[in-house]
Amino acid sequence: MILTDEQLDRYARHIVLRDIGGAGQAKLLQSHVLLIGAGGIGCPAIQYLAAAGIGTISVIDHDSVSLSNLQRQILYIDADIGTAKVKAASRAAMAINPDIDFRPVMQKIDQDTSSTLLSGVDVVIDGSDNFATRLIVNDLCLAERIPLVSAAIGQFHGQIATFTGWQEDAPCYRCFVGDAHDPDDCDDCATQGVLGAMCGMMGSFAAMEAIRTLTGFGEAPMGEKGSKLHIFDGLKPAMRTITLPKDPECRSCG
Repeated sequence: MILTDEQLDRYARHIVLRDIGGAGQAKLLQSHVLLIGAGGIGCPAIQYLAAAGIGTISVIDHDSVSLSNLQRQILYIDADIGTAKVKAASRAAMAINPDIDFRPVMQKIDQDTSSTLLSGVDVVIDGSDNFATRLIVNDLCLAERIPLVSAAIGQFHGQIATFTGWQEDAPCYRCFVGDAHDPDDCDDCATQGVLGAMCGMMGSFAAMEAIRTLTGFGEAPMGEKGSKLHIFDGLKPAMRTITLPKDPECRSCG
């Protein structure tokens, strides 16, 4: 792929990075990233993916913008209240970078969701807010052998990992959480709260991990015997990284 003069100028700060360069930027322009959720994690991820020149960005969300979203979902403004999130996100992303192809999908992920939704996708970022959705997305990514960047937040904390469970010694998301479920009394940000800036931190990190997966810069998300899980504590503040092993009894990838 030959970059235009405008693209060379727009992405110049990527191109001068030795570990990305022109070839890496061209790869980003030809890549397709799918985001599950256009909320607290999805919003900053969309911004940085759009700015980075990801050629195709698909976003799946079935919700509309509400006033309580604006404290952390930074793509949206007051005028977007009542608008479908994917529609508002599309408008905002295209304003950042008209070079991209943004594909809004107003749909809820459930057991009937087809793997065709992942057709042509290179990386999936999951920023959804429940185990049921996350486990469905995990199984879809496994079936299609698509890397899954999973990011989550709660109050002042966040965590992120990239899962490639079809590979030997690599866990999937189910290896991490087991057959988790969402009980009726499950805590959520509406009752427990969440620091808006933590959403920005984790969403930006998710975008970086997607770009890492696409271009191969830096260290791989896999350690010697499993995937790296990065855990953030915003109260200290501090970050630690642990290794998640593959579960041989996992019913998704074991």
